[in-house]
Amino acid sequence: MNRRDFGRIIALSTVGSTVFPRKTVRCKPKKALMHVGAQYMGTSVKELQFLKRHGVNNMDGPACGWKLDEMLKAKEKCAKHGISLDMIHVDIGRNIVLGRSPQRDREIDVLCKKIEIASKVGLRGLNYNFVILPLLRTGRTPGRGGTTYSTWVLDKAEDTSITEAGRVPLDEFFERITYFLEKVISVAAEYKVQMACHFPDPPTPPGFRGVDRWNYSVDGLKRFVNIAESPYHGFNFCCGTLAESLKEPGKEIFDIVRYFGSRKKIFNVHFRNIRGGLNNFREVYPDEGDIDMYKLAKVFKEVEYPYMLMPDHAPGHPDETGSGRVRHAWAFQFGYIKALIQAVNSENDG
Repeated sequence: MNRRDFGRIIALSTVGSTVFPRKTVRCKPKKALMHVGAQYMGTSVKELQFLKRHGVNNMDGPACGWKLDEMLKAKEKCAKHGISLDMIHVDIGRNIVLGRSPQRDREIDVLCKKIEIASKVGLRGLNYNFVILPLLRTGRTPGRGGTTYSTWVLDKAEDTSITEAGRVPLDEFFERITYFLEKVISVAAEYKVQMACHFPDPPTPPGFRGVDRWNYSVDGLKRFVNIAESPYHGFNFCCGTLAESLKEPGKEIFDIVRYFGSRKKIFNVHFRNIRGGLNNFREVYPDEGDIDMYKLAKVFKEVEYPYMLMPDHAPGHPDETGSGRVRHAWAFQFGYIKALIQAVNSENDG
């Protein structure tokens, strides 16, 4: 090829690129995989219609006595209303957390049978607690519109007595946790049922009432989740309880969610907010707490969390009584969560 022909080719390629410029291809932003969900709801027509009219299509529901036929009927009933019964709560047994043998082995055997039943029903997983101390609060604080907020102030705790468990140092507590997980998670993996552990609520200082809570620091959460490594071992991840363990939850919570979310250790999310932090907090509406819930929702999208964001520990009001005492607050929170998901999905659109 001579110099003149080469120049002609270059000129034509330049003209072509001017007349037919390359299109800039924009990748469509990924949509959030998460969705709104509900918990502590029954399967009556009234309750299922309540969820459906508020745009809730997934729930964490009751165990229905652990009879296979009853649980299958409950799941079918939910499905007829367009709601997926994804998970249920399960009691693991008091002797397990107290480390009493051989009683705990019998309780573990019962739990393993329940895991098998859950699999047959088609549940995604089971939520459970591993606690000696119950949920602790020191009263209620006045909130907006005549509501009250559940409150914990460590210095105002009236009952500081040692429990029936006696003194339980952290390493001993983790020995019991390890004993439990090593027997249960392999069964969960066999039946493909996620075991989602809720954090003890609230985190309390080491030795409070004789017990070292395993979630008083983030290191405890990491230690817990690294036992019996399995895709079926993770957390019923309560943002409120996590915030209660932090000195500055509005700054610290996001990277912690990234840590566990990126490792696929979050199976459920209790999407709630607090004012305050470690040893002194109030459980408030999600739009008035110390955590930027929009930013938090973006983090859950970022780590591609694919399951439910659920209301939890909503403020109460005297107008609400009985089992429906927080239904008004939940209706607000369902809409709030759906709007946040829509908002994070709208980013970069257009």
